[in-house]
Amino acid sequence: MSGNETGDEGGDGRKKALDADLSERLKRLETQIERKRPSASPGHSTRPGPAAGPSPLGQAMRLSTEFIAGVLAGGILGWMFDHYLGTKPWGLIVLLMLGFATGVYNVMRASGALSKAPTKERDR
Repeated sequence: MSGNETGDEGGDGRKKALDADLSERLKRLETQIERKRPSASPGHSTRPGPAAGPSPLGQAMRLSTEFIAGVLAGGILGWMFDHYLGTKPWGLIVLLMLGFATGVYNVMRASGALSKAPTKERDR
């Protein structure tokens, strides 16, 4: 026998009493916490949802992609134009500048810096 084991059942009764006391204290603590916790409104959440809009990182990725796509498209089209028509380097220069302008326009449009174009329904 080890030192913790006893021959009588008295140790088991004390353990149950300690468990009951511990459970009672835990219930009291839970009720105190619930009383002090501020009630959260059902619509309020600290986690951003789809209604909150895109994350800042997502928006930055979109804006940079819009700009790079415009410049690359202009550069590729200018190079192809020069290659097939033999107008080197003017097609590349002109279409690269147009691609840059298009990229800036797309970034401004995507970021909301430009107002929306009028539509028939909005004009009424």
